[in-house]
Amino acid sequence: MTASKERIFEYTHPAAGWGALISVGRHLRHSRAPISNVRALLRLNQPDGFDCPGCAWGDPEHASSFEFCENGVKAVTWETTAKRVTPRFFKRWSVSEMKTWDDYRLEDQGRLTSPMRYNPESDHYETISWEDACQLVADRLAALDHPDQALFYTSGKACNESAWVFQLLARLYGTNNLPDCSNMCHEASGTGLDESLGIGKGSVLLEDFERAEAIFTFGQNPGTNHPRMLGTLREAADNGCQIVAFNTLKERGLERFADPQRKLEMATGGSGRISSLYLCPALGGDMAAIRGMAKVVFERDDRDGNVIDHDFIKQHTDGFEAWRAVVEATPWAAIEAQSGLARDEITRAAEVYIQSNATICAWAMGITQHEHSVATVREIVNFLLLRGNIGKPGAGTCPVRGHSNVQGDRTMGIYEKPSTGFLDALEAFYGVPMPRKHGHDTVSAIRAMRDGQCRVFIGLGGNFARATSDSHVCEAALEQCDLTVHMSTKLNRSHLVTGRDALILPVIGRVEEDRRPDGRAQLITVEDSMSMVHGSAGIHKPASKQLRSEIAILTGIAQRLLGNAVVDWEALGDDYDRIREHIAAVVPGFEDFNARVRQERGFWLGNPGARREFPTDTGLARFSSEPLPDAVLHQQLARREGWLTLQTLRSHDQYNTTIYGYNDRYRGVEGTRQVIFLSARDMTRLGVAAGDWVNLIGASDDGIERRADGFRVVEYDTPDGCAAAYYPETNPLIPLDSVGIKSNTPNSKSVAIRLEKSQRLV
Repeated sequence: MTASKERIFEYTHPAAGWGALISVGRHLRHSRAPISNVRALLRLNQPDGFDCPGCAWGDPEHASSFEFCENGVKAVTWETTAKRVTPRFFKRWSVSEMKTWDDYRLEDQGRLTSPMRYNPESDHYETISWEDACQLVADRLAALDHPDQALFYTSGKACNESAWVFQLLARLYGTNNLPDCSNMCHEASGTGLDESLGIGKGSVLLEDFERAEAIFTFGQNPGTNHPRMLGTLREAADNGCQIVAFNTLKERGLERFADPQRKLEMATGGSGRISSLYLCPALGGDMAAIRGMAKVVFERDDRDGNVIDHDFIKQHTDGFEAWRAVVEATPWAAIEAQSGLARDEITRAAEVYIQSNATICAWAMGITQHEHSVATVREIVNFLLLRGNIGKPGAGTCPVRGHSNVQGDRTMGIYEKPSTGFLDALEAFYGVPMPRKHGHDTVSAIRAMRDGQCRVFIGLGGNFARATSDSHVCEAALEQCDLTVHMSTKLNRSHLVTGRDALILPVIGRVEEDRRPDGRAQLITVEDSMSMVHGSAGIHKPASKQLRSEIAILTGIAQRLLGNAVVDWEALGDDYDRIREHIAAVVPGFEDFNARVRQERGFWLGNPGARREFPTDTGLARFSSEPLPDAVLHQQLARREGWLTLQTLRSHDQYNTTIYGYNDRYRGVEGTRQVIFLSARDMTRLGVAAGDWVNLIGASDDGIERRADGFRVVEYDTPDGCAAAYYPETNPLIPLDSVGIKSNTPNSKSVAIRLEKSQRLV
């Protein structure tokens, strides 16, 4: 789809509905294979089909015939396009020429078909055999001075089996350098939940949303990022559940939703509410808002009694009195100033919580990409513990993950800081020592490449150069490598940011058949946000006979690098059941893996918190008594004339770094991605008007110039001092060292910027 004429308009319709259906039709046509794509969609998220390559929202126990959303359609049609990127394409286009293309144009060229190697003399990628490609990777790894000079990066689309093989390859080679996309999104969730409850995963099942009396959502936009969640929230609201949304921007998906599966509603143009209360805190202000709600709960319990679940707190928690003292000592003036909300707004939200006997808290990256994100996640847990909302039906924690298996990859050991227990289990099963030194996460990996400490980068999916912060610094770091390797389905920017040597290795997609040497279909597995593990088997023929599965590529490299003394790599590559046998022997909860995953809907890994068991040092859930930050970024910048706090976010035609088009329907943007959303008062304060063109200038205290040029000003309902714009276009503005405390996640929702008038002509 080419960009339509640029247009800014007011969107007045509900989320989904006819707009979603029209979008679905447009993407089916654009794929050039609409009939086969419709066939694929009917098998999407079905027991006998394949798991959506998009988000990680759970599947219902009783599925309908259509278990997909607009985003799922985009993800499937993007992968099953009839377009192909062949060796002839690479012969025509140089890397330098392709660098001038935008992200949409790059991926819209179609599916990669053959392994390719970069030739710096010609500035073109050229064909290479699979044998030579795997041998080249093995030889370069073997030639390093130490295994810690290699990086093994994982995208959240990798299945459990490929993730297992990848981490096993890295650790038998001798390193824990396993950065992944979790480092850039939900690391704070895992860290905060682990510190508070002893396990870094959400505690609820999808069925808990049917039983909840209140649902609080923080910092998330399900209408764009995980639309199937809207159906769940709509059903909860229809059942009388009160939904309170805390989100900096007013997002249509959190306001009203028209379910395309409700025929009468579609016929009559009807819709239903999502949120019963919608509050817009300033960027970074959620912790203060939650602190304020807790303050109301304490006040009400002192006055009326029976508000706080003192029995639960006494039996299952510690640290309560210390946290209570901190809450009561926090003045309302500080809470209002930091949250950007009035006391009466916070009190209204607290009243919903007090009236509910079963409450779920769900959150996404609006919570996790700030400096104090871990403390905020722990404050959410504190809030739930107050009324015993952990370990009972309809209540608990729900970090809403992004890519379809980002949680499963971490379960499989994709982690730079593996636990002692996991390493001990690996050693016991494989009979060899495992590396114990912690490895690099995503941000420290960039530093290590920049400083010459890491010389080989291997990417299992993803688009590393576009996903990370400080884009120019990251690209320069990748270019310092001796070898960069990317296993991908489609062309992206990272393939053009080459080391001295570079490989593109094309892989079988989620929608495609993956067969054993004897012709029988292989099964892969994924884990969703609710810790449900289920199987996935593609149905289409691969886009090219040259494609290989991620597992075949990894086992091919491992066999050449490590030999078969410890692991029979060829056997693992030939039959994924053998991989699952290894997983079952090492990872708790995966006993009898092969049989259980073949049950309809798979199986639940469980969560001890759901049983009110907490594997912390004390065996109790732990209240955190962190004080509020002295001043979050929007408060700091209020003292600096002309500065704003920027959050980077997705458009509606986008999933992570994949750009499906140039429109953002719900925010009223068409034909462009170069926009910045500002409040009317900020526009007046900064001397700009709607439609003006500006450049975004970031912090340069470290001597690095950060800018993103040519953005159109769009008036939007956002708190004063808080702006928004799309990534990856604005990732160059985020300093590499601007990261969360404990999480080391880029502060993508707390970016200091100022504006300058642009010379762009309309």
